[in-house]
Amino acid sequence: MNLTGRTALVTGAARRLGRAIAEDLADAGATVAVHFHHSSTDAAAVVDAIRSRGGTAEAFAADLGDAAAVARLAADVETTLGPVDVLVNNASVFAPTPLATLDLATWNDVMAVNLHAPYLLAITLGRAMRDRGAGKIVNLTDATADPPAPDYLPYGVSKAALGALTRGLARALAPHVHVKAVPPGPVLEPIDGSSLDAVLRRTPLGRVGAPADIVAAVLFLLEGSDFVTGTTVVVDGGRALASSCTAWC
Repeated sequence: MNLTGRTALVTGAARRLGRAIAEDLADAGATVAVHFHHSSTDAAAVVDAIRSRGGTAEAFAADLGDAAAVARLAADVETTLGPVDVLVNNASVFAPTPLATLDLATWNDVMAVNLHAPYLLAITLGRAMRDRGAGKIVNLTDATADPPAPDYLPYGVSKAALGALTRGLARALAPHVHVKAVPPGPVLEPIDGSSLDAVLRRTPLGRVGAPADIVAAVLFLLEGSDFVTGTTVVVDGGRALASSCTAWC
């Protein structure tokens, strides 16, 4: 798919990896809907950065934990920018949830953002893409989510389920809509208090990647090939191998 003139919605696009994806999609010619929840200042900075390079972008606020807000987000983007051709489900909740204190409310909060929102957006926008005859969806999953880490149980389950949703939607929306997944590995400094040294010990390539590594995979899946769907492109420096390693981790 040539991204020039296409409309792309990127969730969680105000900061970190989401920002990098949004800016590179704009550089590739897409009109970008920059979704955010609380980070209005950061979202405005992303829009300004895109516009300063001659691109087109608008910021859209929505609480992805609220199904009604998710529906409004999809409608607002299409009303403002036109039909959505590309959906990148990047936003997620990632925080320790020890089993000793894990409750149903926390479980539901994580599932709402990490799984239900991508499902609702993919169903709503994916059906419209299918009716128009073309569209692409990329879900950001996690290569280390299966099996889930004990202290991140709802997060791991939600990301593993998002991988299954990717494969299911790829079949349901075929042949016109292509659905793929990219599980990012360690590409940014840990935000959960993990030791960077500990992360690197579990990464065969021995280094932290860069957001550009993930963005390159996303761009490949969007514009580099029209004969890929239902697949997962793991970009993690080999970290997913840690579950079966014995000597170096």
